[in-house]
Amino acid sequence: MSLSGKVAIAGAYEHPTRWAPDKSESLIMAECARGALKDAGLELSDVDGLFAASMSMGIMGVPNLAEYLNIKPRYLDGTNIGGSSFVAHVSHAAAAIHAGLCEVALVLYGSTAASNAMAIGTGLGGGGADPEAAFIAPYGMTTVGSYAMVAQRHAHLYGTRPEQLAEIAVTMRQHASLNPEAKMQKPITVDDVLASRVISTPLHLLDCCIISDGGGALIVTSLERARDLAKAPVVLQGCGEAVCHQEIGAPDLLTIAAEQSGKQAFAMAGMGHDAVDLCTIYDSFTITLLVTLENLGFCKPGEGGAFVEGGRIGLGGALPVNPDGGGLSSNHPGMRGIFLVIEAVRQLRGGLGPRQVEGAEVALVHGTGGTLGSLHSGATLLLSRD
Repeated sequence: MSLSGKVAIAGAYEHPTRWAPDKSESLIMAECARGALKDAGLELSDVDGLFAASMSMGIMGVPNLAEYLNIKPRYLDGTNIGGSSFVAHVSHAAAAIHAGLCEVALVLYGSTAASNAMAIGTGLGGGGADPEAAFIAPYGMTTVGSYAMVAQRHAHLYGTRPEQLAEIAVTMRQHASLNPEAKMQKPITVDDVLASRVISTPLHLLDCCIISDGGGALIVTSLERARDLAKAPVVLQGCGEAVCHQEIGAPDLLTIAAEQSGKQAFAMAGMGHDAVDLCTIYDSFTITLLVTLENLGFCKPGEGGAFVEGGRIGLGGALPVNPDGGGLSSNHPGMRGIFLVIEAVRQLRGGLGPRQVEGAEVALVHGTGGTLGSLHSGATLLLSRD
């Protein structure tokens, strides 16, 4: 039985902090839980499903979080597939609700990546210190190096230019300048991006996501119940998950998990690409967003560079992407998937002033976890107004 149209997001909250040396991950999550429950008009006692992941959670992370919140949910999910985890948590919660395993699911994330000086993006790619990583990155491939390899390959095959990647960074900063919670709000130009120092050719500093603290929460429940709550529900129409890996040593660097998860989500929703009014897409690096748009089917392979030019993905363009400023300019506390869902919910509810996508009725959310070019996950949602 399809989940389409049966489950909704009834509450959403993004922690306003971008720097919180006085807080723990658990405290940030607890404050986010309070915010999302208030947004939905529910109490903590209503929660019977708990979903969470973080940069530091161990095996007992979710039970420990349940103790911290002083709740005893009847359904637990600590799935951690990197930055896409929370996009996947929404579909997992929907499945659990649809199966009668829980009624009100709370999805949480919190991080103090910036105040703990966590070196995101410069560590080993392909699994870090895991023994299996020796077969993927035996010479110490860094995360940013792996993404740079994807960008090099795209440029080699299709002639994609650094100026086209830079335009993505400029657009995200334009959006962030309209978001009072964004960490980086000063406008930048293509020339500014190209003049910033090279981190791993062809990626410059401003092609890379920022590092911040932060957190967020979502409330997922049945559409029937959501209609009786405080805010207009945002309905799950389609979802999909996938993994992409080295394929025993013969990888296609430019075909990513989004190609599989996106097809699943569109098929479940029974929608075409023309129905989508905006996207929230993981933008760990500018190349991440570009190849994700291609793999989701918004343009053909190799056409991403031209697709992002001319304001097409900006507010007022044909397909606005990340109106909050994304990971490139708003926030990136290690794992960013939950903020993609939160921004999509906000946009579909409306009332965001200068960064509102006018007439938004359908949003596509896509999270990436892990490292493009080696091992990564993808999770896609199609959300709509009720």
